[in-house]
This record gives sequence, structure tokens and C-alpha cells, in this order.
Amino acid sequence: MYKAIYLFLFFFFYSCLLVGQGYVRPNAWKKFRREIVFQVGAAGFLGDLGGRDKIGTDYSPVDLEFALTRPAVSAGYRMKFNKNINWYSGFNYLVLAGDDKLTNEPYRNNRNLNFKTNVFELATRIEFGISSFRRTGVYSLKKSLGRTSKRQALELIGFIGIGAFYFNPKGKNPETGKYEKLYKLHTEGQGLPGGPKQYKRIAISIPVGINLHYIVDKLWSVGLEFSYRKTFTDYIDDVSTTYYDKAALNDAYGETSMLMSDPTNGVIEGASSPNADGTRAQRGDKNKDSYATLQITIGRFIPQKHGRTKLRSKF
Repeated sequence: MYKAIYLFLFFFFYSCLLVGQGYVRPNAWKKFRREIVFQVGAAGFLGDLGGRDKIGTDYSPVDLEFALTRPAVSAGYRMKFNKNINWYSGFNYLVLAGDDKLTNEPYRNNRNLNFKTNVFELATRIEFGISSFRRTGVYSLKKSLGRTSKRQALELIGFIGIGAFYFNPKGKNPETGKYEKLYKLHTEGQGLPGGPKQYKRIAISIPVGINLHYIVDKLWSVGLEFSYRKTFTDYIDDVSTTYYDKAALNDAYGETSMLMSDPTNGVIEGASSPNADGTRAQRGDKNKDSYATLQITIGRFIPQKHGRTKLRSKF
């Protein structure tokens, strides 16, 4: 993952040096107006669970736990409005995961919570870019050694959009080792007196990112894309507020709910017990979750349909 990021940054700055060289006709971009795009890469979670070995870095890319990056695949459609503005919509499937066991930050590690979830996302975005269309000359025997041209382009694209995604977090049961669906367990007392409202498993995301897009020929393109999603839910990992009374959870939702709400290691005494003033101990914080993807892209252009030329008699 580190190598992929370094390569992305290298090509990003290298492309900035190339943009602006070798332009051909102003309307050359119209040859590549419509494109079907496929992407494959890795996804990482940025939220309450796991992360770096210190506090204060969660929810930012520097807190990404590389050992827990999971697959991300996408398919989409791009339409060019003009040379520098595109519209793109796509479907994304990815897996997110977090685990307190992988951090040495004392309070997170002692909390001992974990999760994983499949994410199904539909998103649309507007893209702004700078591009360098160029023509490389070749010779064709079919045209009596006449000189023909092959159009190529390097595009540097930034984007912002909006999406909706579905998630359903699961956590590993410390006794059985099996994954339990956490939504139905109400691990923070959702629906009980003094507890929060039950969260929704469909949420809104704001994708922001950058794409390095290289047009190979009139049919194919390749690229590399980094996308960061800011979301409006704090429950992708099923963790947000405070610990709820375990006896009440047991009575209302069963023993599994009680167990999954607080599998603490017990290293920090009283970390999950009520405070001296009776307020509940902190389980998570109220910052909204986010996630990021780094993907290789392959595009297939849809050739334009050309109308038939009508010959008119001059007589």
C-alpha cells in the first residue's frame, strides 16, 4: 500500500510537468466523450476502532491501519461535457474493517472492539481536470506510406460528489470466534431509556479525490485514483457514544448483546464502568466515520456514431 501511494504521488507530480505540452485540435477531446470504467484496489476505514498508536489522529488518512485494508471494486460511466469538465457515476463494492487489537494505544487496545462490514455504494460526482492531448505520428502501408496520427492524452482530474451507501457491521464474538451482526444487538443501548436512537444502515457520503487518467488509444485508458469519503454516520463500526448498563442489555437483548458491547481486556481498571458522577464511560466519540480507496482504473471508450454522408447532385 505504501509503494502504491508513493507511485501515485510520483505520477501526480510528473503529470503536472507534462500537462500543457503537445496539444492537437481544440476538439480532440470529443473522440473520448463517453467511457465505461472498471476499478480494482484497496479500501481502508477511518473511525473509532484500531488506527495509529496514539490519540488525535483518528478520522484522518494518517490513521489508516494498512494491515486491515480490504478489497474495493467499482464500475462506472464517465461523460465529458467539455475538455476539462466531466460527469461520472458508478457503483462501488468494498470491505471495511477495524480492530483495537492492532493498536498499541492503551485505551483503544484495552477496549478490544472489532468489526467488519461490506459496503455497497452508489455515487455521482463532477470532475474538473487539466489535460494534454497529443498526436503521435506513425506511417501506414495501407495508405501508401502516408503519415497518420494516434491521439493520446494525460489528464489530471480532481473531483467531488455525493453518494449513498449501505453497511451492516459484524463483530467477532470473543467466546465463539464467530462474527455476529451488531445492528440487532443494540450494543450502546439503542431504544432503551437514556440510550441513543437506533442508527440507519443507509447513509450519505461525500467522495473527494484525485485521478490520474492516461488515454492509451481511441478505445482504452488506464489510471490511478485516490478517493476519500466523508460520511454522515458514526456507526459504520457500530461504535459512537458511551457504554450502556450491561445488565439492562442482557435483560432487553440477551447475553450476546451484553458480551459484544464490552469485551474489554480489563487492563485499565474501570475503563468501561460508570464515572464517579454516574455518567457512562466513553466507548467512542461523535466524530463521523470516513473511509478511503486507492484503485487502478481501466476504461473502455464508446466510439461515436457517425452519420452517413449524403451526396447531392450539382445539376
